[in-house]
Amino acid sequence: MPKIERLSGREILDSRGRPTVLATCLLDGGALASASVPSGASTGTAEAFELRDGDDRRYRGLGCRRAAINISGVLHDALSRKSFSGQAALDQAMIALDGTPNKSNIGANAILAVSVAYARACAVQKGVPLYQHFADLMHADANKLPRLTINLFSGGKHAGQQVSVQDVLIIPMSASTIDEVLVSASDVYQAAADLILHKYGMRLLTADEGGLAPPCRSAEEMLELAIKAIQQAGYRPGKDIFLGIDVAASHFYREHRYHKDGEVLDSAAMIQTITQWLELYPILSVEDGLAEDDWQNWPSLRRAIAGRALTLGDDLLCTNPRRILRAIEVSACDALLLKVNQIGTLTEALEAYQQARAAGWAVTLSVRSGETEDNWAADLAVGWGADQFKNGSIRQSERLAKYNRLLEIEESTHWPLAAWPRRS
Repeated sequence: MPKIERLSGREILDSRGRPTVLATCLLDGGALASASVPSGASTGTAEAFELRDGDDRRYRGLGCRRAAINISGVLHDALSRKSFSGQAALDQAMIALDGTPNKSNIGANAILAVSVAYARACAVQKGVPLYQHFADLMHADANKLPRLTINLFSGGKHAGQQVSVQDVLIIPMSASTIDEVLVSASDVYQAAADLILHKYGMRLLTADEGGLAPPCRSAEEMLELAIKAIQQAGYRPGKDIFLGIDVAASHFYREHRYHKDGEVLDSAAMIQTITQWLELYPILSVEDGLAEDDWQNWPSLRRAIAGRALTLGDDLLCTNPRRILRAIEVSACDALLLKVNQIGTLTEALEAYQQARAAGWAVTLSVRSGETEDNWAADLAVGWGADQFKNGSIRQSERLAKYNRLLEIEESTHWPLAAWPRRS
């Protein structure tokens, strides 16, 4: 197995102009690769720890120099000139070196950057595409491309919380290729931009993930606007293009109540609201419909929408195998939103993925609101056979880098898009 010759870290900026880290890994055979990691705005409390500098004189305390130094220092010193039997052995060595439950010593951002950089360097050394190397990690064959769920409108923490819910997404279903999906997504996005200019006199301003952020008064108004944009673009809602919604309910949950767009709802009323949305709009996926601490009511939500839409867990699960196991035991979800930086290494993310698959769940691989132009997440979605890929909108270079990578993979493989999980 290859030995790590050198690890180095550098502080860079993400798509929000906030610091993150980039790691470079040199193997003894000469293979050299780098990887940068994202950060989230809508974060779950159980996520792995992002190490920040806390120096208010730089980036309001959000600097990542300490994490970068840990890559060049403690991780390089401990890992260089050593060979590992594979990705899992490297990741376990870093977890043991950190010695904390949430990677708060070295920093999950530093550890993940090294984890991905090492994987990419190994792919370079093997002479295979990165998606193939990711597939090899799980001893599987890559043979399909993920269905895209594309951000259209944003509220919540991604857009100043003018609307309580975080995102309304479009899911092109009549399209049969990534190319066709992106064409239809662009059509709907431009139609939506025209609509909000006419309706609100608003120029094309975007949220963290490139979604439009119209001054809607409610989630329902935002959903209606999405339907009109689909129609104006010449597509059929519920036939050609469906919707997904990222409720991100934890962020408007206080004192056991949901404070949604001026309403105060208990859990039962919140579930009823979501079921009404499904009756009115062609929604295929409901992400974080309840708060991450509202465990006792998640099974009721799943029962209420089962067979019509995915019950997708993000903040509830945090790509954490322990939380996923609990959700499986109580039937809280039927889909995992997999964000690798929530857990901090590829190996732990793979464990989370395999747990979800063993339970019969769907898997949506997701990037974060604070992204970089690194495209490894697209390869991961393909290599691990994700059902869906949630990458933000059809704008901004950090999003387009991943979409363009999928176009490249599609051109070279001609693989089909994944089927949507069966619905009643």
